[in-house]
Amino acid sequence: MTMSITKKGKCFLVGAGPGDPGLATLRGKELLEQADVIVYDALVNPEMLGWARPDAEIIFAGKRPGGKTFSQDEINALLIEKTRLGKNVVRLKGGDPFVFGRGGEEAEALVAAGIDFEVVPGITSAIAAPAYAGIPVTHRAQNSHVTFFTGHEDPAKSESALDFDALAKLGGTQVMLMGMNKLAAVTREMLAHGTRQNVPVALIRLGTSGQQRTIVGTLENIAERASAAGLEAPAVAIFGDVVELRKNLNWFEKRPLFGKRIVVTRARKQAGKLSSQLRELGADVIELPTIRIEPPSNLREFAELVQDAHSYDWIVFTSVNGVDAFFEIFFKLYDDAREIGGAKIAAIGPATAQRVKEFHFHVDLQPAEFVAEEVIKEFQKAGGVENLRILIARAEKARDLLPKQLSGMGAIVDEA
Repeated sequence: MTMSITKKGKCFLVGAGPGDPGLATLRGKELLEQADVIVYDALVNPEMLGWARPDAEIIFAGKRPGGKTFSQDEINALLIEKTRLGKNVVRLKGGDPFVFGRGGEEAEALVAAGIDFEVVPGITSAIAAPAYAGIPVTHRAQNSHVTFFTGHEDPAKSESALDFDALAKLGGTQVMLMGMNKLAAVTREMLAHGTRQNVPVALIRLGTSGQQRTIVGTLENIAERASAAGLEAPAVAIFGDVVELRKNLNWFEKRPLFGKRIVVTRARKQAGKLSSQLRELGADVIELPTIRIEPPSNLREFAELVQDAHSYDWIVFTSVNGVDAFFEIFFKLYDDAREIGGAKIAAIGPATAQRVKEFHFHVDLQPAEFVAEEVIKEFQKAGGVENLRILIARAEKARDLLPKQLSGMGAIVDEA
């Protein structure tokens, strides 16, 4: 008698944080890397989807005002359906799932359906966006409490649940999420119910990203200033005296590349370090890979060339990818690095040379400039390459200058 064990799925309600992927939690990243299905909203940074497995099913749920979107009931049904198939499902939501994110409703639907779930909190933009604009939501000399409220209430309500009298009496720091479309109406109500006219107000659009934009005013004039500046959602509004601290604490918007949008075209797995460095300088980074790293199309031929590495006088690496591909095969064939024999190694570019060194091989030739022409010049300085056997490990779609020139100088050239 045989028994079949059905895999039990689980749904994870994961907070993606406020926008900067560096502010995602370790647990959230781990779950994205393992997920079978990811259902995400419009406010999620697309770069985070790059952490997913290549075979993961990625579903856009919308949630952008005015755009195509799933209803909340449809999202709930989708989460239940996919989890019941035995899949691990990540419901990826901007900010924190339980701070005006309707995560509570999704959790209730999962419980009602008997679905196992887990909540992974995220950093809410209500705190992170002000912090990136130089505004601490609390300060010992300024306030002793913070109030969060939403400008986007349930449309089924007959009247607003916001108590503007209470807001006026509370004072302190008040943070409004999802309220840009109702900013004028909200500020009018606050004024009408006794909040003072000169309360400092800051509006922060796309906080924590390289596109962050901040406008400062008072309760009396902020709606007019936002309209004049064409400031649109998504934005966070902060009301309170802590806004004045921005004058001295505005750190993020002073970075040298702030306001610059930079496209990184490297392969996704290699873009991370450069993207992180650019973000550290304040840039808005878009990863748009124009190449994909794949094994050589003729893997058998490539392996045969690597196997004969010891028979070459020189091995020339033109990229980090070439180094990785070569040594991946080499160490599958040999367990002793000395099997490379007397072959000398040339590397184009410091990153390529560094990668060779990480495999514990010495780089014998590294041109000052990172182009094929400089390799040829270095070989000429060294007395030429006539009758030398040279193996060039490079991308399939690369310039043929180097092999042609070396062959023209009398070398016996193979390409891997």
